[in-house]
Amino acid sequence: MSVAAIVLAAGRGTRFAGRPKMLAEYDGRTFVRRAAEAALGGGASPVIVVLGHEADAVEASLAGLDVVLVRNPGYAEGLSTSLRAGFAGLPESAAAAIVLLGDMPLIEAGLVARLAEAWEHAGRPPALVPTYRGRRGNPVLLSCRLAPEIARLTGDAGAGPLLRGLDGVVELEVDTPAVTEDVDTAEALARLRTGSSLRRA
Repeated sequence: MSVAAIVLAAGRGTRFAGRPKMLAEYDGRTFVRRAAEAALGGGASPVIVVLGHEADAVEASLAGLDVVLVRNPGYAEGLSTSLRAGFAGLPESAAAAIVLLGDMPLIEAGLVARLAEAWEHAGRPPALVPTYRGRRGNPVLLSCRLAPEIARLTGDAGAGPLLRGLDGVVELEVDTPAVTEDVDTAEALARLRTGSSLRRA
């Protein structure tokens, strides 16, 4: 049994000016490629990338990577549709999936590997969530035992509503704020490129 990864890269990124957010670049690589490479480098298998908005262009930016592409025609209905599409694409051999958000370019392979290892050491709980200074973040690891509940999710929310009411969630405190910081706007990307915090004080 393996730990897979699902990269959610279908959204429109309406708050992000200019080109599609998944194609924005940080340190020479697009957001979506960075997420996929973090998943691959962390040992996740398979790595599923869920596409939607500007799917052809986002797919092109993943050229050469050993990923499975899943297109979500209902992406405009919210994040839950992409999470559902990603889980539906998992093979039976997957025991769990690490869900990476495409707009968190500071997530690295080491964190992905640590989440999978911590999940095993914790006895394969229903979910494992990284925290930074007590605040829950992403990516989260979801057991495939939750597939029926995930299939019923609706709206523009990911696994958050499910996790809030779920017994047995394990929290893993990490030493990087990357798990709590995403890039929603071009201004946030500019701050990231200058080495500033993504979150205003």
